[in-house]
Amino acid sequence: MKYTPHTHKHFPDGEQHDHPHDRSGGHNASHHHRHDESHHHHDHRAPTSQKRLLMALAVTFGFAFVELAGGVWSGSLALISDAGHMMTDSAALLLALIANLIGQRPANAAQSYGYARAELIGALINSLAMMALVVWIIVEAVQRLLHPQPVNGMGVMVIAVIGLLVNVISAWQLSHDHDNLNSRAALIHVLGDLLGSVAAIAAGAVIYYTGWKPIDPILSIAVSLLILRSTWALLKKSTHLLMDGVPEGLDLDALADAITSTPGVADLHDLHVWHLGANRNALSAHLIIEDPAIWPRLILQLNEMLETKYHIDHVTLQPAWLSEHDGKIVPMIRISH
Repeated sequence: MKYTPHTHKHFPDGEQHDHPHDRSGGHNASHHHRHDESHHHHDHRAPTSQKRLLMALAVTFGFAFVELAGGVWSGSLALISDAGHMMTDSAALLLALIANLIGQRPANAAQSYGYARAELIGALINSLAMMALVVWIIVEAVQRLLHPQPVNGMGVMVIAVIGLLVNVISAWQLSHDHDNLNSRAALIHVLGDLLGSVAAIAAGAVIYYTGWKPIDPILSIAVSLLILRSTWALLKKSTHLLMDGVPEGLDLDALADAITSTPGVADLHDLHVWHLGANRNALSAHLIIEDPAIWPRLILQLNEMLETKYHIDHVTLQPAWLSEHDGKIVPMIRISH
């Protein structure tokens, strides 16, 4: 079925019911929440993941400053742009570390959803900062193409080779966490930075052996495009999730079909799915059920299906059913206004 979300549902009996996605905690809506131990369990491997992320972060972030200083000293824009790329990787590692730490913090009275959105805010700020860096590198590269500047080719090669080794160490640390999604995402960033180090080595070698200076700004632009690609993807994802967009990889139409095909469910509307952070998703919906007597069994069945098949562990469902007498929709609890 092709699912079309609705903002409000006006029932045939003239009553209007509160939207299940209302996060203000309204007292009128009849919601069934699942609050089980799956919301609060912790991954016993988290400390190990955090140690590896912290080590990779310290190595990558520390050498980014070394590479930046080396780029200024040698006059290599390729090294400076690679340092920027390593900053991007450091931000990705930091966000992964924050996600691991925040995932273990419980919600409280002030933050009922917890603090998982902090990683998205950090990703947004990081993306905007890196966009500005890319613009600066490209403008500087064009100026150097028009007015070449001296570059220490041997110095560039030495620093870039050390940078390559640093990235190999970071990648080796992160490769141990095959089942950790944050570590896998950070690993992709680090592997991408290997290309930046290779580009800087190539620029230093060409300048040292041939003296052809334009190779430095040309390769710096190439590295900047790598930064732009990864930064744009991060910016797009963070803004999408901050706008409560459907989590990546989840088909809303297929999800609606799975719910409505469950025996006992007659219809579905006001379906919403959003990201809570730290790989947690939430769902809310209005259901029309065939018989109110089956609701206790049905909600357990739906909760299990949503968690095992779609990895949605925070579920809010508001049931109603069709009256046998007049065919009108009867909510689980009558609401008076």
